[in-house]
Amino acid sequence: MSYEKFCIMPQTLEDINCFLSDTKNKTLTDLRRVVSKYGTVSEINEKAHEAGKVESLLEKVKHANPSHVKELDWLQAAKDCGDFISLSEYRSRIDPDRPAWSYDETRAVTLEISAMQYFPWLIAEAKQAKEKGEILPGRFIRVRKMKEQEADNGDLPAVRAAIKILGASCVETLDTKGTDGSNIHLGGPDTITGYFGGIGQPNSHPLKWIDELLYYYVNYGVDEVLNINPGTVFLGYLLYRLGVNIRFKISVFMGNDNPYSVLWTLLAARLFARDDGTTPLAGFNLSNSIDGEHIAKSAEIRRELGLEDDVRIEHHITETWKSIVRQPYDRRDELLELAKTIPNISAKHEGGNPEDEQQLYHQSDILDYFRDKKEIVGTGDWEALTRNYLLKHKAVNTTAEALTKAGLSFIAAGVHRL
Repeated sequence: MSYEKFCIMPQTLEDINCFLSDTKNKTLTDLRRVVSKYGTVSEINEKAHEAGKVESLLEKVKHANPSHVKELDWLQAAKDCGDFISLSEYRSRIDPDRPAWSYDETRAVTLEISAMQYFPWLIAEAKQAKEKGEILPGRFIRVRKMKEQEADNGDLPAVRAAIKILGASCVETLDTKGTDGSNIHLGGPDTITGYFGGIGQPNSHPLKWIDELLYYYVNYGVDEVLNINPGTVFLGYLLYRLGVNIRFKISVFMGNDNPYSVLWTLLAARLFARDDGTTPLAGFNLSNSIDGEHIAKSAEIRRELGLEDDVRIEHHITETWKSIVRQPYDRRDELLELAKTIPNISAKHEGGNPEDEQQLYHQSDILDYFRDKKEIVGTGDWEALTRNYLLKHKAVNTTAEALTKAGLSFIAAGVHRL
């Protein structure tokens, strides 16, 4: 059998390009219409750049919640004074006999935590890290409703400012998705089993998703969001091709659980990359069911397509104790093996270590992500959920320690200077 049979015919590519460039193509005209609401591409990027500056975010926080400003001032001072443990100090404490030059920075694992829902949680985590000489993750995932956090006394701009001060990256989850009522077959988080057919972005919702993305981009500098649907993934590629400097990560709920689904997604990323070869696909959260062998095969496909530096493979190390996977779930040992040969991979911590989780009276639960803050406070669960989050932080540090003892490096928040 000839492998040439797998090649795309030049005429086919020409036909596709004709379709994409046709000014009468209503599907893509609708995309341009939504984008034009916010100005030209250069205007959109400039607005987002200004809105995303720490000083701009602080102005928003000052008007909404002066107490948050005090916390941000503390965070900035702690960073400027070098109060957070340096990587060299941390490595000397964990493995004093290993020489500093022996850590391979080319395959550093990005430490990731999810879901960081509230500004007070982030400050509590930072204060604990400073006091105990712990590591703060280099990447934060949020799943809190956008409208709720925007209305919550400066929570949204405060988190954005704090992440920038820490020197980390942050991913937001937009409200426009099937759980907003658009998927009529979902009754809410209680019908989460419907997610495994895809949360859904039915009908015209992909365009509403673009609209929401651009709103938070130009008003708060939110430049990276979660992506859960093939339609919004495709529109994300096109928006980036237009010149809008947004990025996205693909959610575990997309269900990419084998190298062939990975190939399909990465082929689109490669085909719709900008002329400089870059893609808005920043991270690729593979399904919990994929094993280490096939993560490695997926990484090989990523390398062959020239996307190794652009697209991070995001791997769940821990998961919430309830409502998502069978427990105990701990893939830290597998990560240590993968990190020896695979660059640009992240270790995502969605739950505490199993030995800690099973001792709790309120174990971490993915359904808690969908609860309103008012309801959480009203039921007296705030402290329990805060503890859940700080145990995820502990799991991050367990991974940092394991990587260090194995002679492997990691990417933490930028406040941890080398």
